Amino acid sequence: MKKVFSLVCLVALTLSLHAVNFRFALLTDIHISPSNPSPLEDLRRSIDDIKSLDSIDFVLISGDVTEAGDRYCMELCKEQFKRLNVPYFVTSGNHETTWSESGCTDFDKVFGSSRFCFTHRGICFVGFNTGPILKMADGHVSPQDVSWMREQLNLCKPGTPVIAITHYPLQEGDVDNWYDATDLLRKYNTQCIIGGHYHRNLLYNCDGIPDVLCRSNLRDKKPVNGYTIISVGPDSIRFAEKVINDSPVQWLALPMGQMNYGEPNPDIRPSYAVNEEFPKVKELWRVPIGVGIYAAPARHDDNVFVGDDYGVLHCLNFTTGQERWRFQTDSRINCTPAIHESRVMFGSTDGNIYCLDEMTGKRLWTFPTEKAVMGCPVIANVQMKKALLIGGSDGCFRAIDIRTGREIWKFDQLKGYCVSRPCVYNNKVYFGAWDCYFYALNLQDGTLVWKWSNDRSSDKFSPAAVWPVASNGKIFIVAPDRVFTCLNAETGEVVYRTSQHVVRENIGISEDGSMVYSRCMWDSVQAMDARTNEPKTLWKINAGYGYDHDPSMMLCKEGVIIFGTKNGLMYGIAGREMIWHHKIVPGGTILWKHKIGNCVVNTICPINARECLITSSDGNVIRLKAK
Repeated sequence: MKKVFSLVCLVALTLSLHAVNFRFALLTDIHISPSNPSPLEDLRRSIDDIKSLDSIDFVLISGDVTEAGDRYCMELCKEQFKRLNVPYFVTSGNHETTWSESGCTDFDKVFGSSRFCFTHRGICFVGFNTGPILKMADGHVSPQDVSWMREQLNLCKPGTPVIAITHYPLQEGDVDNWYDATDLLRKYNTQCIIGGHYHRNLLYNCDGIPDVLCRSNLRDKKPVNGYTIISVGPDSIRFAEKVINDSPVQWLALPMGQMNYGEPNPDIRPSYAVNEEFPKVKELWRVPIGVGIYAAPARHDDNVFVGDDYGVLHCLNFTTGQERWRFQTDSRINCTPAIHESRVMFGSTDGNIYCLDEMTGKRLWTFPTEKAVMGCPVIANVQMKKALLIGGSDGCFRAIDIRTGREIWKFDQLKGYCVSRPCVYNNKVYFGAWDCYFYALNLQDGTLVWKWSNDRSSDKFSPAAVWPVASNGKIFIVAPDRVFTCLNAETGEVVYRTSQHVVRENIGISEDGSMVYSRCMWDSVQAMDARTNEPKTLWKINAGYGYDHDPSMMLCKEGVIIFGTKNGLMYGIAGREMIWHHKIVPGGTILWKHKIGNCVVNTICPINARECLITSSDGNVIRLKAK
């Protein structure tokens, strides 16, 4: 539960009651958009207003500088920030990290970094990213950012006051691993955390640490916009809302001094009680990579392949988890590799598609593209060759000869980027892109057979993150419009669309193709009949995972559906009637559960009904087995 501090004892009556050592401005939730000129006008006004003030030492920007995370709007923001006559420091928000054709790498390219640390008049300011990476999920602080923050704070003299700057508040419901950050910050003389996200002035209690959220830079429905001025004195930190052309109005004062928050509160930590309910589910091994992981693992024979946030592809021993080799690319890997004929193939946000030797990690070929490559590849027979099918951010979907690395064909009519894994079915390849469309291409020459749209004008509703599934002449998808969609695989015509179940970007199919599964956004898992031309629910259960909108797919192995949630909870559910532990159980029976952490579980790699490989956004690779 979110806890809001009482402001009664904290709000001072006037700015003149205290001496001020220095002041700085905070801009947050700017939301520059190529289609709406108002946010840019609001930013210009704020910059002009800040420049007119005499005693602003610097400016902090706490995320959501753009609406859609596009580089063009980031550049517009930077041009405005450069007009400031004082230094500025910027971190990213969820709008820079959830949707991004660059794989969330453009922010660092434009602004230098999404984290900063500096000391001003004896106070250490530390800013870091709290946004999810390319997924609809809770906020998240990457393991490498936690390590960086520890290193920076350890450089400060003991007792140095610390002010942290984030986008999300560091609390349950906003950031999945909030405690990794607050447990660290409480060890130092942290005065408060400052951020935005909710577009209004609020004060939260983040495990004892004051977390101040400030108004958006946007005017919203008012005549003019505004921002925040923060004054730091010897005994207080004071927050004032500054509406353009008006005097600042103070709304909050926090005490300034030596802080002692005591021990963390164990009662608000994630519960692992579910592991006591299913004690036979065990981790065979766990490998902490140390940086974020945002895609599913892949396995071939005794090798496991995982790409990470630093652009490294790791090859691990399946039996022990020990690393065999690693291959470094120039930027984040955000896709799941495909393996065939001892070749490991994957894309990187550095703009290249790579093929490596499975046993040695030696590069066999590289295919360069003009932009990031985040689509998950599959292997198919194309023109009597084994081909890698993969989409990128350069408007293209390609078939590449896996032996030579040469392009067989290219479809170049995409208006958005690809992040999902395509489905190959009946000599066609199906996939969605972040351009509002779902595509069917001829597998042999890449020509367009049909494309379909759900008629939502915003690309945020695109059927792009889901891994489509096919059976009985039909294609099944779920998109952010929360509608279960069944299309004719040959024509693209709608067979049916139903909102009976609130689904979003999460789907799976039984091994015999008779049932399609989906994890609903609130607690429920359901099975639909894949054979009928109208929506028919075969079973539906309350799985009790709460609210979840993480686009991680449900995969079925030996009749068992295996998936994870945005908060680290793993499930094994009977997809059909089956025998489990010598008993007949109906479809929809929860066979096992296990909590591996509290962060996003990516699409898993199933080994069998009782075993799977897992990667999570906190940088762990896990082999899990239910005995």
